[in-house]
Amino acid sequence: MEYRRLGKSGLEVSLVGIGCNNFGRRCDLDQTRSVVNRAIDLGINFFDTADIYGEDGKSEEFLGKAISDKRQSVIIATKFAGNMGTGPMESGASRKHIMDAVEASLQRLGTDYIDLYQVHFPDLLTPLEETISTLDDLVRAGKVRYIGHSNFAGWQIAHAHWIAEHHHLTPFISAQNHWSLLEREVESEVIPSAKAFGLGVLPYFPLASGLLTGKYKRNEPAPSGTRLVAGPMADRVLTEKNFDIVESLEAFTKEKGHSILELAFSWLACNPNVSSVIAGATRPEQVESNVESVSWKLTADEISKIDELTNFNA
Repeated sequence: MEYRRLGKSGLEVSLVGIGCNNFGRRCDLDQTRSVVNRAIDLGINFFDTADIYGEDGKSEEFLGKAISDKRQSVIIATKFAGNMGTGPMESGASRKHIMDAVEASLQRLGTDYIDLYQVHFPDLLTPLEETISTLDDLVRAGKVRYIGHSNFAGWQIAHAHWIAEHHHLTPFISAQNHWSLLEREVESEVIPSAKAFGLGVLPYFPLASGLLTGKYKRNEPAPSGTRLVAGPMADRVLTEKNFDIVESLEAFTKEKGHSILELAFSWLACNPNVSSVIAGATRPEQVESNVESVSWKLTADEISKIDELTNFNA
């Protein structure tokens, strides 16, 4: 397993990370333990969850139980700002909600500190100064060791950096955003901003909800039990345009002696701004496949060809 620094920090994370959004939902506690144990066996140390994953915070609860005897060897990343109830102060990035949310997450995780605490979504109603100063307090109190954000736009990344620098507060070290061969919008502003301000990038949905695994075929029913069987996400992902791109990429990878799964991981891993590629798993075998899929070292010509096949103009 390769390890990389998370941004300009001293924190080292595994190049392949585990997204824990299935824990407490598609994975019960025993399944969660099997996935986590296999991941650790393979050298993965980075586990990314959130308070809103799983019913009533079950993802954090299950992850905490699965790593209870391995706490010092893993990096726990979790998030706040999502809606945890119906009250007016049960979401967002206010001082009030952050202070409540961190205590609840610590309890569910069964730990006294969080390695990476992330703003899950921008809160446009709360001054960013309030959010960052509160997170700085948590770092100084030892409840949180590093801070990051998710789903920030480029201008928000720049604004956050200025606030931390101007007020001498703890800076963000990571940016977690949707990024895959089929979702490249972040490359226009978010990735350059992350590079400019020293943030490690943590791509989520690197497999486009499974479309980049090769198991979905045009004009064929989605495999039973998969995420894209039906619903709004399936309608959004299983489009004719996306199938056109996937089929072109499959032909390209076959010619190179690789799979589209290997391409999806390795293409992101080849970007020096990426610290860890976060992918969910419901079975140990999926973890093994993910780890094996980052070994392809793409050449400049291959990357250029991929830009052509994905209709991307830098």
